[in-house]
Amino acid sequence: MDVYEAVTSRRAVRGFTDRHIPKDVLKRVVAAAAWSPSGSNLQPWNSYLVTGAPLAELKKRAGERVAAHDAWDEREYEMYPPELKSPYRERRSAFGHERYSALGIAEGDWEARQRTASANWDCFGAPAALFCYIDRKLGAPQWADVGMYLQTVMLLLRGEGLHSCTQMAWSVYRKTVAEVLSPPEGLTLFCGMSIGYEDVTVPYVRTGRAPINETITFVDG
Repeated sequence: MDVYEAVTSRRAVRGFTDRHIPKDVLKRVVAAAAWSPSGSNLQPWNSYLVTGAPLAELKKRAGERVAAHDAWDEREYEMYPPELKSPYRERRSAFGHERYSALGIAEGDWEARQRTASANWDCFGAPAALFCYIDRKLGAPQWADVGMYLQTVMLLLRGEGLHSCTQMAWSVYRKTVAEVLSPPEGLTLFCGMSIGYEDVTVPYVRTGRAPINETITFVDG
């Protein structure tokens, strides 16, 4: 798979099979991802690749919290600004409409939407997950570095025939994740990432992208 195909075929998959992923494949991906760029080579990502019994335990504990309607953990960062301005507001709204429409969920059916969202904490059935932390004392440029690292991981996964879904949703159950992973003090959980082989029976709509004239300006002679 060439790099263009990896980029254009990558998407947030929210339905995986339980097909086993060879450990050497996952090791190859994260070893190559270590070459992701970062300012002054800080390499600010702190990641945990979780499979098997530990992941099953994490899913179980998170599922128990969902079933008990347990309050979310206090946020360590805001996922989105409280008031999204245009065009970001419209893009987010369109995404939600497309996602839930593909699943046959009506616009105002909040109960069904919540049930669907709860699949986040089962990693959508994936047999592997990556949890990415960053030191609390680092700044916005280092968060950008972490984003480049995660993108690199996702593209390498495509090269191995795997799919993924990054999930900031895990940050609201960060204490449960910490119970299983025991990260050092001083780290913030940015996101989880479900990893596996796509379950092609799960319906979806491929979200579109804005025309490039909305997001890039060519300046030439």
